[in-house]
Amino acid sequence: MNFTPAVLLAVSLCGYAIGAGGGLLFLRRERLANLFCFGASALSALSGLAAAMLFLVGGAGATAPQFELFPAPLPYLHFSVWLDPLSAFFLLLVSLLGVAIAIYSLGYARGYFGRKNVGVLGALFNALALATTLVVTADNVWLFLVAWEIMALAAYCLVSFEHEKAEARQAGVLYFIMAHIDAVCVILGFLMLFQAAGDYGFASLHDIGAKMPPGRRDAAFLLFLVGFGIKAGVVPLHIWLPAAHPVAPSNVSAFMSGVLIKTGIYGFARVAFDFLGAPPLWWGVTVLTVGTISAVLGVLYALMEHDLKRLLAYHSIENIGIILMGLGAALIFLHTGNPLLATLALVAGLYHTINHAVFKGLLFLGAGAVLHATHTRNMEEMGGLIRRMPQTALFFLIGAVAISALPPLNGFVSEWLTYQALLQGFGTTNSLMRLIFPLSGAMLALTSALAAACFVKAFGITFLAQPRSEHAAQAHEAAPTMLLGMGLLAGACVALGLFSVQFVRLLDPLTQQLTGQQLSAQLSAAHGLVLTSLTERSGTVSTLGLSLTGLCLVPIPFALAWVFARRTKVRVGPTWDCGQRSLTPRMEYTATGFSKPIRMVFKALFRPHREVQREYDFSPYFAKTLRFDSHVEEVFEQQIYRPARVMILRAARRVRALQAGSIHVYLLYIFGTLVLLLLLFAI
Repeated sequence: MNFTPAVLLAVSLCGYAIGAGGGLLFLRRERLANLFCFGASALSALSGLAAAMLFLVGGAGATAPQFELFPAPLPYLHFSVWLDPLSAFFLLLVSLLGVAIAIYSLGYARGYFGRKNVGVLGALFNALALATTLVVTADNVWLFLVAWEIMALAAYCLVSFEHEKAEARQAGVLYFIMAHIDAVCVILGFLMLFQAAGDYGFASLHDIGAKMPPGRRDAAFLLFLVGFGIKAGVVPLHIWLPAAHPVAPSNVSAFMSGVLIKTGIYGFARVAFDFLGAPPLWWGVTVLTVGTISAVLGVLYALMEHDLKRLLAYHSIENIGIILMGLGAALIFLHTGNPLLATLALVAGLYHTINHAVFKGLLFLGAGAVLHATHTRNMEEMGGLIRRMPQTALFFLIGAVAISALPPLNGFVSEWLTYQALLQGFGTTNSLMRLIFPLSGAMLALTSALAAACFVKAFGITFLAQPRSEHAAQAHEAAPTMLLGMGLLAGACVALGLFSVQFVRLLDPLTQQLTGQQLSAQLSAAHGLVLTSLTERSGTVSTLGLSLTGLCLVPIPFALAWVFARRTKVRVGPTWDCGQRSLTPRMEYTATGFSKPIRMVFKALFRPHREVQREYDFSPYFAKTLRFDSHVEEVFEQQIYRPARVMILRAARRVRALQAGSIHVYLLYIFGTLVLLLLLFAI
């Protein structure tokens, strides 16, 4: 058999469908269901990964493979998929995460044996992976929207998988509501494009914005920005994300953060760069501004969290903001006639898209291993896990270094490219608008510093010092398949960091499709060992060179110690413990205490609330018990969503009067609606 990208993609889609069916078939045989569902998912993702790599390495953008899943029952209802460079890139992302998460799930799902139905979990996971793959490979609006809705429903079921918990039920309902708001916006946007093109095929929608009136095109852009922005989790449309990610099973959290929210980025990139044509200036400024705000607020709220998975969820908002900073800058550069800088910003945004998928998937898998071992998400009840879970601690540390944008790992490369695009944007225009580039660059620098501080807290409080609870003291290392899944993503973090120039070459067909430029040659120097940023005055970096230099310097401290300290006597003594008899976990830094200085600096945003309760025995100077409670306020939830909820419920109670229960009244409503529509279109 000739394993072309089309054949491999078909195998991948069929494998996910078989995996979903197998989960339902083996509902009462949990071990077999676990092995069959997640084994099929891993093989399907591996096939999709091979399809994407073959397509991108071959540079086959001009001959996109396309095939119909089954015959169309009606005109326009074509269930066909294709691969072009943009869809192949996102298929690569979906499949890469899919392989690692499926392998991890083989061990993780055992924790549900005897408690939850693993067959249902496996079936829903395969359905989610299948729908996500169809979203990024659909070649027409009809299949895209069908897959979009299936993806939302499967994710809702997985978020609510532990439905016996009120927190999971509430998060599921919130996600369901926000998912359907984004679906309405996306449907309305596509209907506006269809009205201009007369066809639902993506090929027919290419550059259709040039044929649309400016006002209608701007309205379509805003609809897509809101719709895809909700799915991506941008501020202030992010409200569902920190609620849903923590309560879902950790393998699902990794898939949602690494893959599902990226479908919002895929949809926006497809529409903004492929369908709507040359952008006006305000499009790029809006996207860049939204991205900057999302990045800064996401990391600030993450710093305040002591729930490990909720902390990671807020970091997803931060990194989506960084991605949008690159895409927004690219739109501005396209407007100002700088296709090379637009391509650089686009490469930065897309590189960070796959980087975030890899290191955030790794971190959620690590958090899942910690939760699996300690049965708590509260970092205040962890500590000392590095001795009990050394391999998990190592993988989590790699993810923490990567998300903190420290060299030589992958997060550093994509954020460095984003910096270069923003700094070079200052000279592209003479208007005051160019000030947005250095301001966004400064906010990106602040975001990176705060992210590093946040993961010092996350890793230190979770893995270092002494256990703060009995659960942490009795923790154990994760299962081998869980470690293998984390190891694959940790290796991807290293590879994407050290061999960035080689990966940028895979993006050439994609940038050629969206901006008409290829940058791998301009971004490469010294035979592919150095990454540049287009101009001689800007910087260059070599993560591989930094790593080799570091390895060469490692023996020096050992040699100096052998020469100068071999005759030194070593004395071991107890750690200073403030005059106490022994160190106890109560002496350790807490997650709340670590973040207090930043909470005080940004108290106007956080609006911290503190409550101290004391009980006295005999004297007001000697407290018998002391209870301290502190929390911060989520501004958007308090100021926007809760008032909106009250208004909607109040309006719903008033509208309930229209439900008269009479068929004659309902027919009158229908007649009146038809008359109004006829009058509207007659005008």
